[in-house]
Amino acid sequence: MKQHIVSQLVLPPFRRLSWDHRGGRIGDEQQENLTSLVRRATLRESDLAPKYEKVHNFKVHTFRGPHWCEYCANFMWGLIAQGVKCADCGLNVHKQCSKVVPNDCQPDLRHVKKVYSCDLTTLVKAHNTKRPMVVDMCIQEIEARGLQSEGLYRISGFSELIEDVKLAFDRDGEKADISSNAYEDINIITGALKLYFRELPIPLITYDAYPRFIEAAKITDPEKRLEALHEALKLLPPAHCETLRYLMGHLKRVTQYEKENLMTSENLGIVFGPTLMRAPELDAMTALNDIRYQRLVVESLITNEDVLF
Repeated sequence: MKQHIVSQLVLPPFRRLSWDHRGGRIGDEQQENLTSLVRRATLRESDLAPKYEKVHNFKVHTFRGPHWCEYCANFMWGLIAQGVKCADCGLNVHKQCSKVVPNDCQPDLRHVKKVYSCDLTTLVKAHNTKRPMVVDMCIQEIEARGLQSEGLYRISGFSELIEDVKLAFDRDGEKADISSNAYEDINIITGALKLYFRELPIPLITYDAYPRFIEAAKITDPEKRLEALHEALKLLPPAHCETLRYLMGHLKRVTQYEKENLMTSENLGIVFGPTLMRAPELDAMTALNDIRYQRLVVESLITNEDVLF
């Protein structure tokens, strides 16, 4: 069976201070310019979509006619439930073989028929992109014509039109028209982006990583909190981490127009905290108490976007 080389998204080490080649500390403005140059160079070098690792989505299946396992090449005996089939790529294997098959699922667009409510890693692998098309297209549209819009992300657009955008992405994918000609109100586009994150079956900040992010938010020392957040980011799947990095960079740019749009990092944290994070099977009181920490997590990620990613 073919083996695929998988490249993981590796976060840079957390750095407290920056120094120039003469041993002096780099000033804030100089550091900002340097960071900007490095970011632009990185974007140019990483245009190609990375090969994200993805586990197979196996489900028990009854095959018609004779079938052979695509992992061990042996016959699949029985009349019903002879083996399992990956719902995302169509791989057919014995149930026992499914436990040792490598995490090299390459979703097929014939099996991935929608954009919203689809697992994030499955979607980007199926379309061979770095991030979900919804995220890229909505953010590009918002930055082109909406950064100075008052109450950006806080004000909701008409729910019926937001559903129209959702259906357009599910039907047309990257060919969906979300321009001002189709949707003049930018709040419809921001609403569609928030809806995408809310409908993810596994949140952008995953259930597994959730406790570590909440613990980090509870740390009062700013530097220790950043270190804890940096460690928590390493727990995210690469596609989730890359999408979060891109989103936080966008929200940082939104805050640069806060005099016009009135959206600070704190305000955006209130909006995006519950959107990007969902408590895994917690009781109602604990989930309620976590809301303020969810806000702190997103606020810290926005404010320190250039350091954490």
